[in-house]
Amino acid sequence: MLKLADNPPSLYPDVSGPMALGGPWWVGHTKARCEKAFGWDLRERGIAYFLPLVERVTFSGGRKRRGMMPLFPGYVFFCGDEAARQGALRTDRLCQVIAVADQDQLGAELEQLYRVLREGRVTDPYPGMAVGVRCRVTAGPLKGIAGTLIRRDGALKFVLQISILGQGAELMIEPELVEALEES
Repeated sequence: MLKLADNPPSLYPDVSGPMALGGPWWVGHTKARCEKAFGWDLRERGIAYFLPLVERVTFSGGRKRRGMMPLFPGYVFFCGDEAARQGALRTDRLCQVIAVADQDQLGAELEQLYRVLREGRVTDPYPGMAVGVRCRVTAGPLKGIAGTLIRRDGALKFVLQISILGQGAELMIEPELVEALEES
């Protein structure tokens, strides 16, 4: 595990959010445990990317260690033209590149996730698609973010979906801060 300072930036280049990067999005499915190295490789090549990292505490050899781990192991989101995709493939750290059919949806989902991570909210992976009530945050720093409200482990959790992965990110939220969205 790398020291906190030795991790690649979560978003490169440093802009206001993933939507500011421009260009078509791609999903890089990396080889095992190569997400951070792939992030560094993309940065060296000048390819814009978003690698959602969350802080984790582990215990090893009787010592407590803090480190940054990928929220979605095996996946890094990057954007650019065909030359950027070819440059990413040349890193030799990918199993495949997944083309994104709905660019707007992925961009919006990544933007919401970036806002949550930037706020420092404790976020955990959610395996699979969430089934629950679609809601929107009505107050606080996450105002406007839409997700699914579920009950898990006896608590209410808010799940942000990343549809192309069929996975999500869950976080605790106070029920008074959300309102149900009307189904269309």
